[in-house]
Amino acid sequence: MTERVIVSVDSNIGRINPNLHGQFIEHLGNCVYDGIWVGEDSGIRNKNGIRSNVVDALKSLGPPVVRWPGGCFADDYHWRDGIGPPPRRPRRVNVHWGMGTEGNEFGTHEFIDFCRQIGAEPYICGNLGTGTVREMRDWLEYLNYEGDSSLAEERASNGHPDPFNVKYFGIGNESWGCGGNMDPGFYAHQVRRYSSYLHFWGDSLYRIACGPCGGDTGWTRKFFETLTGSGSNARNCIGNIDGFALHYYCGTSGSATEYSEGQWYGLLAKSMEIESLIVDHRAAMDKFDPERKVDLVVDEWGTWHEVMPGTNPRFLRQQNTIRDALVAAIALDVFNRHSGSLAMANIAQTVNVLQSMILTQGSEMILTPTYHVFEMYSPHRGCDSLRTMIDTRQIEFESEIGRSSIPMLAGSSSARAGYVHVSLVNTSVSEWARTEVELHGAGSPELESWRVLAAEDIHDHNTFDQPERVKPEDMGPGDVLELPPASVNVMRYRLGERYLSETSRP
Repeated sequence: MTERVIVSVDSNIGRINPNLHGQFIEHLGNCVYDGIWVGEDSGIRNKNGIRSNVVDALKSLGPPVVRWPGGCFADDYHWRDGIGPPPRRPRRVNVHWGMGTEGNEFGTHEFIDFCRQIGAEPYICGNLGTGTVREMRDWLEYLNYEGDSSLAEERASNGHPDPFNVKYFGIGNESWGCGGNMDPGFYAHQVRRYSSYLHFWGDSLYRIACGPCGGDTGWTRKFFETLTGSGSNARNCIGNIDGFALHYYCGTSGSATEYSEGQWYGLLAKSMEIESLIVDHRAAMDKFDPERKVDLVVDEWGTWHEVMPGTNPRFLRQQNTIRDALVAAIALDVFNRHSGSLAMANIAQTVNVLQSMILTQGSEMILTPTYHVFEMYSPHRGCDSLRTMIDTRQIEFESEIGRSSIPMLAGSSSARAGYVHVSLVNTSVSEWARTEVELHGAGSPELESWRVLAAEDIHDHNTFDQPERVKPEDMGPGDVLELPPASVNVMRYRLGERYLSETSRP
């Protein structure tokens, strides 16, 4: 059987925001310390204390935005602890992640420096849980005010006279859970209060409110009902925020590297559920915000497995196999297909934690299969998402939740400047997918390149002994594509001359 992929080149869904490839770092385990920050006196090569091999890898990947300092850590983080001479910074207890000592060597200036080194925009999550309105407001003044004030002067005395011009700012994190165990109505009132004082000295500030966990559309409805108000004294505060952040983790109760075929398919099925969550939450938002003044954001997503054997269970260090790579590709394709509804997404987390891009060990560093997916999908950023129909068979499987099925192929496509990129995931653990790709309205398209990420075994992953066991390879183009089992594929097509002259845009 031949799977068919039909791309309508003239049917534009919406621009794919580059921020859908965002990253997330938290003071959790070895994400920041050892993963990003080693200190200027370290024997590991660094610039201003930030390890250079990680910077080089991320700079090559080009993440558009990075979220920090959490996560749960954000609502117990006080920004003044992380400024000034490092020897004078206070030591705190990291109450969420192992009760270890947080030395605050990596603070505001170090985070901004990290973002500048890798070429990303900073996204800072403010402390609503244990902080105050004044504290959050003062942090923004310290970050962004360019005039004459004591906070701007203090920033200059700490080495940065120019404003940081931070654009993205979160009003708390997971306020339904570790951020304060609030109900959505109470949190909405807090957002009204806090956002009233979150001014941006310079350009416009993009304020992101905490959304729900997974499929809890009740949180979304109650939050917006309270935010928009009701009754004779209602005051619509929809303009107090710009984004609303959904969190979704798909994971297993077992090992990250040892799983059955049923567990393979079960995880991929869970990853596909993010599509219905996006549709359902956007629909709930639209009832209160029909003009879509508030964007939907997914600022935490990814897999969550058991930690690596022998590591601290609260450090969430997990391996990353070809299965996780397919999860990442499936999610990025969903984001592409819903580009008209989504403004940002941030995978958790960039280094050494959960579904990371990079694992470090001492001075060594390896790239995970998920890193390679983000690199392969980078041509989609900023392009026009195209309507894509995939005619494919269903794969039936047994898992802990019973008998189910998933499509053999999933994917998306995008266009810019006379080129179309088509990304496809073959979910089958054993079958090759003979695939025809048809580009309707594209003149005479030519397949210029085809890259594939696959593995000999569905459990394959990169280790410090075998750092390139799973990596992309270039394939020879052909009229019919044979997609390997358990693979991620990205094809680049050059459109016909007539299409280029009539419809291409820079």
